[in-house]
Amino acid sequence: MTRRDWQELDWQRAAPADSEEGRAYLEVAEGPDDQIMMRESNDPETVVVTTRTKWEAFIKGVKAGEFDDFADLAETDEPTGK
Repeated sequence: MTRRDWQELDWQRAAPADSEEGRAYLEVAEGPDDQIMMRESNDPETVVVTTRTKWEAFIKGVKAGEFDDFADLAETDEPTGK
């Protein structure tokens, strides 16, 4: 899959309904061969690729609260130095 092909994917953006224009948001798409593609909306040429198995493990971890410290960061928008 080439960079040009990435533009053809059905990217889903994780952004609130009142999202601000120009801010970077995470976008996720399903690629070929069970790949999951991730990128930031303000840098669509940089794509991180992982497997569906790893993605599903990550989602399970999110649902189990394993990343709650990161959710706290999103609520305050202040860096913690981690």
